[in-house]
Amino acid sequence: MSIALAYTGMEQLSELEELIQGCLRNDRGAQEKLYRLFYPKMMAMVRRYIDSAVQAEEVINNGYLRAFQKLHQFNFQGSFEGWLRKIIFHAVSDYVKQNSKYSEKIMLVDKDEVVQKDLADKLYYDQLLQLVQQLPDATRAVFNMYVMEGYTHKEIGKMLGISEGTSKWHLSEGRRQLKEKIEKASLHLKR
Repeated sequence: MSIALAYTGMEQLSELEELIQGCLRNDRGAQEKLYRLFYPKMMAMVRRYIDSAVQAEEVINNGYLRAFQKLHQFNFQGSFEGWLRKIIFHAVSDYVKQNSKYSEKIMLVDKDEVVQKDLADKLYYDQLLQLVQQLPDATRAVFNMYVMEGYTHKEIGKMLGISEGTSKWHLSEGRRQLKEKIEKASLHLKR
């Protein structure tokens, strides 16, 4: 059975349903196919938060394990990819909580300056992603959750076990550091 990543059609949807049903029966072959089907997209999301390939692999595997354990809760309403993404994201969130050292007393800084749009637009996406991955773990996590995933500071605070103010500080600090990194990377701008 060939499964395309574009599984929105009726035929592909029934193939996806068959895979999910196989996973519910603990069919290892079905689990492997489902894992491989969504692995690239899930790993791309995980790598936005975790720069180490080894740690990212550990987190994604923990996320998939949780997904297989909770698969009976998926009711075939809505996107399976969205459901899986949420579970994998919670594994990322747990990893960040366990491995980031948050300072209890962080001073909030004044609003940071906006990075010049023309400089940011000229950076290649991969270069920008590399710059984001150079941020400290906690700052990178908050930055990605706020900017890439669209979570509010209140939601980020709950997920990471930090205050809204600490979340805002990390976002501000991430923007400040990225601004500096973008300005230093000006030699690598598109022409």
